Amino acid sequence: MKIKFISLASGSSGNCYYLGTEKYGILIDAGIGIRTIKKNLKEINIPLSTIRAVFVTHDHADHIKSVGYLGEKYNIPIYSTKEIHEGINKSYCMTEKLSTSAHYINKEEPIIIEDFKILAFEVPHDGTDNVGYCIEIEDKIFSFLTDLGHITETAAHYICKADYLIMEANYDSEMLRMGPYPKYLKERISGPNGHMSNIDTACFLAENIHENLKYIWLCHLSKDNNHPELAFKTVEWKLKEKGIIVGKDLQVIALKRNTPSDFYEFD
Repeated sequence: MKIKFISLASGSSGNCYYLGTEKYGILIDAGIGIRTIKKNLKEINIPLSTIRAVFVTHDHADHIKSVGYLGEKYNIPIYSTKEIHEGINKSYCMTEKLSTSAHYINKEEPIIIEDFKILAFEVPHDGTDNVGYCIEIEDKIFSFLTDLGHITETAAHYICKADYLIMEANYDSEMLRMGPYPKYLKERISGPNGHMSNIDTACFLAENIHENLKYIWLCHLSKDNNHPELAFKTVEWKLKEKGIIVGKDLQVIALKRNTPSDFYEFD
């Protein structure tokens, strides 16, 4: 079975990731416009009719913009915790509220959708409720941690379990410190329920790398406080200190904010 992955967008303007097989797939978040989702999927020959579900990480606008349309207009089940669903329907960006398409899941209780085993787990962020996802397909494990302020024991467990890891590297500490954001916003971003910096992500990965980890996609990069090359170089540098060579021992990719990534296929 071939496993397919693509990031349709990754950043504070919108987040949406596709994971699938030759026949069907799921989305993690849908924080970009529905026309953009349809267009980007069509360009890689994935009909919207093959999307079995959307799994939502939290209720911030950049993760939920199109879940109402996907759920209520296209009859695609929208999965998340009860608290996240409540937050979604209270959000200002939800012109199409969820009703029949809302499906509740509990953290640490896996569900099965065809060949996918999907488990939500707690992450520290400042949404109404916040989860990452660990998804097992045959012998491959993908872990998604798109927004988290720090790495808890739970988050660490699922990071270290992954063969393929999608993990936040939101900001460069010096760019944030010297940048134009007001003090309260800087404190929110760098706080324990905000976002991960390049160096924090890099240091954790360097200290906890394991031989089964094949790909790291750095996600949710800030437009104003980061740069893809900077995020990549920070992680590459810390891994090299541990004798791990990016491009040889594993792959590291900084995802694009507003445009799709490369389309990855794994046997």
